[in-house]
Amino acid sequence: MNLDIIYEEDGFLVCNKPNNLLIHHSHYARNIDEFSLAQLVRKYVGSKIHPIHRLDRKTSGAVLFAKNIEMATSLRALFENHQIQKTYFALVRGYLDQEGLIDYPIKSEDDKDYKDAETHFICVEQVEFDRPVEPYPKSRYSLAKLSPLTGRTHQLRKHMNKIAHPIIGDPRYGNRHHNHAFQNWFNHSKLFLHAHSLVFKHPISGEQLQINADFPDFWATNLKDLGFKQDLQLL
Repeated sequence: MNLDIIYEEDGFLVCNKPNNLLIHHSHYARNIDEFSLAQLVRKYVGSKIHPIHRLDRKTSGAVLFAKNIEMATSLRALFENHQIQKTYFALVRGYLDQEGLIDYPIKSEDDKDYKDAETHFICVEQVEFDRPVEPYPKSRYSLAKLSPLTGRTHQLRKHMNKIAHPIIGDPRYGNRHHNHAFQNWFNHSKLFLHAHSLVFKHPISGEQLQINADFPDFWATNLKDLGFKQDLQLL
């Protein structure tokens, strides 16, 4: 598998991760026998690398890696202090409100207590598709811009499920009727969740960086088939 490196300098790089690729072999992914993104990046760099944040295996988009421990420490501090702005896009079931804030605590698999979690969303576009999905004669979808203000495990997937607008292709928190419909219509079951951009100040120079990751090809094709007019290149 070829790496899609969208930004690189001496201290760090950013990859555009495809759907269905592990970032690294964690405890929960110990039985998955495949290369991880971290292994591919390590092979490319030729030395130890440091993943700064994570995406779910099924999520595509921008992932930040440091090339040395000093840069890793600086970049992780930016994340911990909420100084890296992450923007995602998702295709969700139903007509989403124009804008809102989801404020709902989340507990991950290895935590005993719930932790505060907030996600801001904007509805970019809505469509009605003239095909039935149980129990309705037609189906409705929204293209959502999501900005997590915290970084909890599965936060966006859980939050969209909580407000009854689950992400299409989500096998755990999604709607099985719509997931099955997309499998039948488009012959794949990929998750429509993409980490589109990272915005932060360079930890050494102070330069403001915005790093965008292109959408996987199936996004444009499937959204056009559904009737969306939005040009993904303009997001």
